Amino acid sequence: MKTRYTAWLPLVALSLTSACFGSPTPLAPGLRGSVGLPHHGVQTGAVELPVSDEGFVRLRPKGENHWARPRLVTALREVAKNIVQAHPGPPLVIGDLGAEFGGRIPRHNSHRSGRDVDLLWFLKVPGGAPVQNPGFVHLGPDGLAPLYATGKYLELDVERQWLLVKELLSSPHIGVQFLFVSEPVEALLIEYARARAEPPELIWRAETVMLQPGDSAPHDDHLHLRIACTPEEMVEGCEGGGPYWQWLPPPQQFRLDAEQEAEIAESDPPPDSEPDAPVPDTPSVAQTQHLVSPASGGS
Repeated sequence: MKTRYTAWLPLVALSLTSACFGSPTPLAPGLRGSVGLPHHGVQTGAVELPVSDEGFVRLRPKGENHWARPRLVTALREVAKNIVQAHPGPPLVIGDLGAEFGGRIPRHNSHRSGRDVDLLWFLKVPGGAPVQNPGFVHLGPDGLAPLYATGKYLELDVERQWLLVKELLSSPHIGVQFLFVSEPVEALLIEYARARAEPPELIWRAETVMLQPGDSAPHDDHLHLRIACTPEEMVEGCEGGGPYWQWLPPPQQFRLDAEQEAEIAESDPPPDSEPDAPVPDTPSVAQTQHLVSPASGGS
């Protein structure tokens, strides 16, 4: 299913292991916001996701790791609100984002630079009413989730789950870099989207960003959203985490205007000119003959 990724996966893996970044310090004042890679980074200026609001609730109300980039928090709040207004029902349950200043947090290898968040499935009673997700239930290939403690089942609410993917891809606040999800769940969502005759461009983008990771759990119990760096964030230290898709805003091209060039020239003038160093006399052939090895033939 994911043969389209095989060409660049080695490059992504190389970038994840070899990229270099710094942390915000007085020696690097330009580093701020999302700094470094999702699995090896930090953040400044983060915003905390509220415990609850219209359309969503945090899985861990008293948890500490619900900080992220302001635009990601804004997008989550708007997306959840749009979904509950379109389809009234239980809220979207949101798991971990990141620590206030980034870095490693329990249960995660990534979630370090403010660009990752776990979104639990929208669920319903099989063939019936929507129910709130009780927390990281595993879906089988048929979209059913067994609740072993009760012997009952829940089912993926494909309609609302596809709407979540659609809203994330359409949000003006974020560019989706990845939606980590198991292949069977992706197949259910894409099948539903095609049956609804959703725009081919939208379906193509959804197929492009949805990926079952090969270096971690298959993500059959939640959807892991990772957003891409913006061009502005790239300048300030944001790095990698996956491809930069062709539909995302192009990286900035910076050019100095005349006033900026003059300001730089004034603040950092060239050094005073110094007299040219004397040119040594050119040695004669006789003077250099003793430097030539007879075995080299002089050439």
